[in-house]
Amino acid sequence: MRRELLSKQSSEIRTMFARIAGRYDLLNRLLSLGRDVAWRRVVARRVAAHEPALVLDVCTGTGDLALALAAPVVGADFCLPMLALARRKAGRRGRALPLCAADALRLPFADATVDAVTVAFGVRNFEALDAGLRELVRVLRPGGALLVLEFARPRGPLAPALGWWVRTVPPRLGRLLSGDLEAYSYLPASVSTFPEGAALCRSLEAAGLVEVGARPLTGGVAALYEGRRPPRETP
Repeated sequence: MRRELLSKQSSEIRTMFARIAGRYDLLNRLLSLGRDVAWRRVVARRVAAHEPALVLDVCTGTGDLALALAAPVVGADFCLPMLALARRKAGRRGRALPLCAADALRLPFADATVDAVTVAFGVRNFEALDAGLRELVRVLRPGGALLVLEFARPRGPLAPALGWWVRTVPPRLGRLLSGDLEAYSYLPASVSTFPEGAALCRSLEAAGLVEVGARPLTGGVAALYEGRRPPRETP
């Protein structure tokens, strides 16, 4: 795998996702055995609990998480082929889904603009994690919530089997169905080096969030991180 991809250069990540856009949804379902749909429902329930007037879904990809939300939502992604698929998917479902082309590290939104920000399987690909997290917090209104769904390294009795699946199956199945070995070798490689659990919680706190917590999903294969921007102080 090329060093430029492993170092998460934005141009390399964008090109990789453009190559696999057409098979992205199919491989998500197969590689997660359909659990990715359930994970997004968990996120959607947590978002609904905050009763946001407006949500920004960053790294929206083909729009799966954005379309799972009941609240008004804007989807943002820097990969145009992914956004094209999201637009078609929203149209088939009869959903209004405003979309914009945007890099997560330079969002075209003013400070304190949205009530919630969601990211599903995107922060792991940020070229600069800490800067990206600060950017997500920047656009949150005081009291707003950030919810991050991300892969993790499995823990517990099922860890050996789940770890084998994550390391072994994506490269083989990805190459078979997408013809792109590098993209699906990148998945386990990026998961193995990404900060998770308490480490990612500390990064979220350093970005300016409070009440940060992590919820493992499906034996720790994925996790939902959540925190709030502090409410504005009253004089």
